[in-house]
Amino acid sequence: MSGFAVCRGSVGSIKALWEGRILKNQKEIQRPKPKDQDGLNRLSNVWENRIVLAKLKEKLVNEDGRLIFRLEKEEWKTLPQALVHLTQVQEWQIHRTGLQSIPNFICRFEHVVVLDLSRNAINQIPREIGLFYLYPGEMRRLRELLLSYNQLKDIPEELGRCENLERLELAMNRNLSDLPSELSQLKKLCYLDLSMNRFLSLPECVVGLAGLQWLDMGGNRLQVLPADIHRMGNLHTLWLQRNELKELPENLSLLQSLETLVLSNNRLRDIPAQMEGMANLRFVNFRDNPLTLDVLLFNKTQQEEGEDEDREMFGREFMHMYIQEARRRDMMSST
Repeated sequence: MSGFAVCRGSVGSIKALWEGRILKNQKEIQRPKPKDQDGLNRLSNVWENRIVLAKLKEKLVNEDGRLIFRLEKEEWKTLPQALVHLTQVQEWQIHRTGLQSIPNFICRFEHVVVLDLSRNAINQIPREIGLFYLYPGEMRRLRELLLSYNQLKDIPEELGRCENLERLELAMNRNLSDLPSELSQLKKLCYLDLSMNRFLSLPECVVGLAGLQWLDMGGNRLQVLPADIHRMGNLHTLWLQRNELKELPENLSLLQSLETLVLSNNRLRDIPAQMEGMANLRFVNFRDNPLTLDVLLFNKTQQEEGEDEDREMFGREFMHMYIQEARRRDMMSST
């Protein structure tokens, strides 16, 4: 009996010892090891960045000597930090990715000439885009900023420091209704698209852009045009269709460089007589306006030659006939 008891006690001791060692080993496995774990995390991040960077490099193309980063129809709500390694890129083309924000490190891309981020979900432009004096990278070479079809509500005043900007597209942002006065500093800006937004008037900074040549304000809620609109002396194309304009300022006729003027789908009642002297105006459209006078234009020659009679019906010739008819009726009523 005593031998059996010793044997039984020995087995129990071994079992207890073994269970103790297993428990101890499990605790050691579960116990955090800060230094080793930090190292593993860093190593993991390095490899993740390398994988992402390798994937991004696949999106690089070279066209006519310009390095372009092209990303379309892929889900990228944010852009990875790994992009900072591609600072030689000269043109960004990121479309239909669901991108919600432009990264702050955008300022490091000093070689970027074109930044095309249209058709995404961007709701803000970072101030860093114009903070040249704080960041050594700078974006002084930026000439085209294309952000149409996004969700922008406002534009940072720092954008006015992008002194070489020539083209700015902000169409179809829906809630955009104003621009900062600092944008008047964009002396080289010649192309501006603000169509399909919520502007009630032409921003003062736009009127101050003396170098502007092409302006689209169609599809807004404009009710009046500024009396000093003639300050945009280099303007040759002006789109004002689908607004709520009831009258045109007389000084509009002082835009002697204007070649194209689209005023369809407004609430205009009359055409200023001064517009008769706009010698360079080649195309104008007054279609779908409740004009006071009914002027019927019929050009048999155009009809026979198959030209666009529908367009010309409310075009330049129509404008001149309308002004002449208004003048004739004024003379008749004064006698």
